[in-house]
Amino acid sequence: ARSTPGMRVLLDAARAAGVPVEDVERSALDAWAPDHQGVVAFATTPSPRTFGERDLATVPFTEDAVVVVLDGIEDPQNLGAVVRAAEAAGASMVVTRTRRSAAITDAAVRASAGALLHLPLARVANIPRALDRLRDRGFTVVGLDGERGTSVFDEPAPPGPLALVLGSEGRGMSRLAKEHCDLLVALPMRGRVGSLNAAAALAAALWSYVLPRRTG
Repeated sequence: ARSTPGMRVLLDAARAAGVPVEDVERSALDAWAPDHQGVVAFATTPSPRTFGERDLATVPFTEDAVVVVLDGIEDPQNLGAVVRAAEAAGASMVVTRTRRSAAITDAAVRASAGALLHLPLARVANIPRALDRLRDRGFTVVGLDGERGTSVFDEPAPPGPLALVLGSEGRGMSRLAKEHCDLLVALPMRGRVGSLNAAAALAAALWSYVLPRRTG
């Protein structure tokens, strides 16, 4: 297996990073990770950078910062996938609830492809109050709401720092979260399936609505 191009690249990277490599029987790999592809790595996972609600008033943000606010994402894998999309789009932070919300588990970290270890995460008790704190910092709060008639294509995203709020896949945003948004926008659905999963919806909104103003 060491002779394959992919394995040679991996071994070269391990050697350059000073990571020891040991050849073992496949049965050992199977016991450690049944879904492996010929390699198993043991590592100590660093803790994600987490903040509280009060930190939203003091943490530094750039003038075009994007903060993703999750109102009710309860599945760890969904959390990881959403954070992966947010980090790939250059978001500054993800905000999520402390109760009735997905915990930061190994499954969440895996689903995020490591993004949870790079993107700061704020866990707050009250989403509407957190939105008010962001608004006090100059953020425009935009909620992604499939029931609204205003499409992400109808007008560009507001300039300046922006908080994009995403509800759960089943119930969407809570009533109070909607009331604390400055704008509500929808992704137009043209097929027979009437919705996207949370990560796909967030990615579509970020790349079609938020990023064009920031990338030109």
